[in-house]
Amino acid sequence: MKACILADNQFVTNQGLSALCKEIGIETIVQAQTMSELQEGLRFFPDALVVLDYTLFDFASMQQMLHVKSAAKETIWLLFSNELGEHFLRYVLLSDPTINVVMKNDSKEEIMVALRNISCNIPYICEYAEQILRNNDLINNTDASSVNLTAAEKVILHEIAMGKTTKEIAYEKNLSFHTVNSHRKNIFRKLEINNVHEAVKYAIRAGIFDIAEYYI
Repeated sequence: MKACILADNQFVTNQGLSALCKEIGIETIVQAQTMSELQEGLRFFPDALVVLDYTLFDFASMQQMLHVKSAAKETIWLLFSNELGEHFLRYVLLSDPTINVVMKNDSKEEIMVALRNISCNIPYICEYAEQILRNNDLINNTDASSVNLTAAEKVILHEIAMGKTTKEIAYEKNLSFHTVNSHRKNIFRKLEINNVHEAVKYAIRAGIFDIAEYYI
């Protein structure tokens, strides 16, 4: 990882994070206090680690933040704030489960674990965010048990929710590509969905997939 972009307006936070990043071998630290400065940093460092305090930044909406991130495909993002609401975290992490989370009131040890994991391309989510995603009302919003998926389809859906491709699932489960692809089509047809994002949301509601598995 070549650089870390600190998208945070707190001087003390930036100084502390700069020191922690250098401890794990990131020497280039770029500070961005506005979205335009962040986008400029992303142009110079397209594979940077972005550490963002959304609550202190000038994004107009969650969607705008996600749009900026999706345009910088090689970057790794860590949300780092004093307070992140339940609705915000659920929306953001279900929209993009590659986003990492640690809180400013977490211990230095946990923050360092998060930074080290991310620097090794290992996703990280803190206990606070994990508990929110496990909240019962996330799986009680709809009657997910009403759809009759076969045992094989549930296994394939779980793997899809883990972010695996049809080819990867076929290889790992010792199945043909055609068999896995047929299961995938049947799952999408039965659930009346059109994309993986909707499949992941169903898998969580139905208890087929626990999003915390993604961060193990």
